[in-house]
Amino acid sequence: MEGESTRQQKVGKQIQRDLAEIIQGKGMASFGGAMVTVTSVKVSPDLAVAKVYLSIFPSAKAQDTLKLVNAASRYIRGELGKRISKQLRIVPELLYYVDDSLDYVERIDELLKK
Repeated sequence: MEGESTRQQKVGKQIQRDLAEIIQGKGMASFGGAMVTVTSVKVSPDLAVAKVYLSIFPSAKAQDTLKLVNAASRYIRGELGKRISKQLRIVPELLYYVDDSLDYVERIDELLKK
């Protein structure tokens, strides 16, 4: 992404990998049977805030699943802290967003088939 420093990108990628493992470790049952994938992480310049974009399948469960992820946010941030405490002084605040780009691609695909 334009304007992001190399450090922001590296930290974002590391957080993305760690969050993917943490969320996978909790299992689908924790999120109402939905499959949750971390698609990207954008970190603020001061590394204090991380915007976490999640792809949720089935997309019909996206809003309910996002609520479950937010409810587990404290646990997830705690687990993240254990993993990145050696690299970062502060564990970023995690803000979750639904990444609906796959739905968009699917919709375009459907339109092109007509």
